[in-house]
Amino acid sequence: MREWSIDRLDGRLLELLDREPRIGVLEASRRLGVARGTVQARLDRLRAAGVIRGLGPDVDPAAIGYPVTAFATLEIRQGQGLRVRDHLRAVPEVLELHTITGEGDMLCRLVARSTADLQRVIDRVVGFEGILRSSTAIVMENPVPLRVMPLVRRASGLDEGDPGDFGEPG
Repeated sequence: MREWSIDRLDGRLLELLDREPRIGVLEASRRLGVARGTVQARLDRLRAAGVIRGLGPDVDPAAIGYPVTAFATLEIRQGQGLRVRDHLRAVPEVLELHTITGEGDMLCRLVARSTADLQRVIDRVVGFEGILRSSTAIVMENPVPLRVMPLVRRASGLDEGDPGDFGEPG
């Protein structure tokens, strides 16, 4: 993946979309003080570059009955990484999978309906011949949920004093 650079207008647009994901291009252009075509071109460019990955709903697993989150570190048998990835993609409770350095080979974020259900999920995850060992940590609290906007502000120069004011909500 190539390095991507965003400017202050990109940053302001991304921040506006973060605050109001359903805002239209015309309203965004009004709030940002630029032409509608400029906003559309920026959106197209940001999507094409993979900066904007989706516009779908941000679903909270706890709100749909999966309040328990855990991280499992997996040690993988040499040469089995691709098969393990395929296995883990088939487990709905595996929300993310990362290959890592250090202790273990993969780190996955899991969810479950309860701590008892977490045992079922872990058994399904590790019940695959390519996984040699696992270690699981249950999340107690999430004081800093996944966030990207502070990085957007930094990368675009907005954290250098731009208040990010977009006018009155429509």
